[in-house]
Amino acid sequence: MYKKIIVPVDPAAVEIGEKILAKAKSLLDEGGEIVLLTIIEDIPGYLAIDVPVDLIEGAINDAKAKLVAIKEKAEVKAHIEIRSGAPAREILATAEEHKADLIIVGSHVPDFSNYFIGATADRVVRHSKISVLVDR
Repeated sequence: MYKKIIVPVDPAAVEIGEKILAKAKSLLDEGGEIVLLTIIEDIPGYLAIDVPVDLIEGAINDAKAKLVAIKEKAEVKAHIEIRSGAPAREILATAEEHKADLIIVGSHVPDFSNYFIGATADRVVRHSKISVLVDR
C-alpha cells in the first residue's frame, strides 16, 4: 500500500511506538521502507548553559537504544533517524526529505489542552501534505 512510511516514536511512550510500528509493517509495500524517527526537543537557550553536554548525549543514546529495541522486537527492517527540534516540524521535514507517502502517529489519552488527539499529532495532521494515520 505504501512505499515509505514515517513512524515517529516518543522514547517516553515505547508501547505506543511498538503498536504504530506494527501497523506500519502491515501497511508497507514489499520492498518499501520504514523510517523510525525520534525527536529530541531543543533546550531553551536560557537553560542550555546549565545543562551538561553529556545529558543531551545520554538522551540521544537512550533514544537510539529504544528505537533499536523496538525495531528488533517487531522484526522489521527500518531506517533509524534521530533529529532535534520541535517534534511536529521535524516529523513533517523528515517526511518531505524522504518523500514519504504516509506518516503514522500515535495518540495518547487526551487532556483538556489537546482533547481530540495529542498536540504533536494534531499539528502533523493539520500541516502534512501526505496522508497521516493517527492510531488511538
